[in-house]
Amino acid sequence: MKVLVTGIGLISALGGSLEDSWPNLIAGKSGIRLHRPFPELTPLPLGLIGQQPSELKMLTQMVVASALEDAGLVSHAADCAVVIGSSRSYQASWEIMARQIYEDAANLPMPSFGNWLDTLPHMNAIAAARQIGASGIVLAPMAACATGIWSIAQAALLIKTGQCQQAIAGAVEAPITPLTLAGFQQMGALAKTGAYPFDLHREGLVLGEGAAVFVLESAELAKQRKAKVYGEILGFGLTNDAYHSNSPEPKGKSAIAAIKQCLKRSCLSPGDIDYIHAHGTATQLNDQMESMVIQRLFPQGVAVSSTKGSSGHTLGASGALGVAFSLMALKHQILPPCVGFQQPEFDLNIVTAARLSKIRQVLCCSFGFGGQNAAIALAR
Repeated sequence: MKVLVTGIGLISALGGSLEDSWPNLIAGKSGIRLHRPFPELTPLPLGLIGQQPSELKMLTQMVVASALEDAGLVSHAADCAVVIGSSRSYQASWEIMARQIYEDAANLPMPSFGNWLDTLPHMNAIAAARQIGASGIVLAPMAACATGIWSIAQAALLIKTGQCQQAIAGAVEAPITPLTLAGFQQMGALAKTGAYPFDLHREGLVLGEGAAVFVLESAELAKQRKAKVYGEILGFGLTNDAYHSNSPEPKGKSAIAAIKQCLKRSCLSPGDIDYIHAHGTATQLNDQMESMVIQRLFPQGVAVSSTKGSSGHTLGASGALGVAFSLMALKHQILPPCVGFQQPEFDLNIVTAARLSKIRQVLCCSFGFGGQNAAIALAR
């Protein structure tokens, strides 16, 4: 059964919607700026949507509503599934609550936090289901930076196996919190000036916030609704390194396995891929491993770019943003640029400026902490 994408909702540091973000990306612009959202931490380059960190709940409501509007849905199918993931979920709320506990430790009784159950990790997906009144399957994947692709893959599988005809799927991330920033800084993973994926002088990742949510439908339902179609989800691959908490397996064995799994399920060969939306975090280890994997599996001329130099690294939402930008590349037949890239270190065909190109099939990859590997193939 074919699974089609009929609606997209997106918000990022590049813009408040897909219609704003895509032209800015194509123009080579970046939403990364120097910010100091927390006085106890030094200023850092960040991909903030506004001047202050966004709320997860607000981002979710916005992108879900945008996706439904874009798909022309005034009502959803009775069996509509909701699969919305996040690697951090309500961590920001928990940090605020923890801070209140310590600040008010001398004052009894304990401070009131309202219904703290609403901040459990899976409750964001539940809130999205409540928002649209969907009473079908609800899933809330958490797979580090592979969460976005994993969410879309799970939703596509529900449709392919006939468990539903329609799904709202994607990922949302509001990761700009003191603990997240301090943690990445302690690891030495944060850039000091900006994000430069695959560049010889890359400094590390730049955290960004954002979300992308899709309306997925069976081809039969999309035809029945006369829905516009962005593209088809062909197949996906999901593996784990079982190696280290934050370092990729040096030879990329499981990353290669995920891509091969994806291509096999999609009935594609490496030569059929016209564009790779790479994970491209601009960290030393990820870009090195991913470059090696691409060089090993794909023909030398395949176009490659990462959009994290524009949006920042939105962690669990990054794969979902990558799928959205990949679908726009298919729709407009334009290769998006790898903003921030200047001096090559690896023998890859990096897209340095947006250009027209014949694009039929696209591969989108995510490689998350804990060795979570995800790949998804899309077609016109």
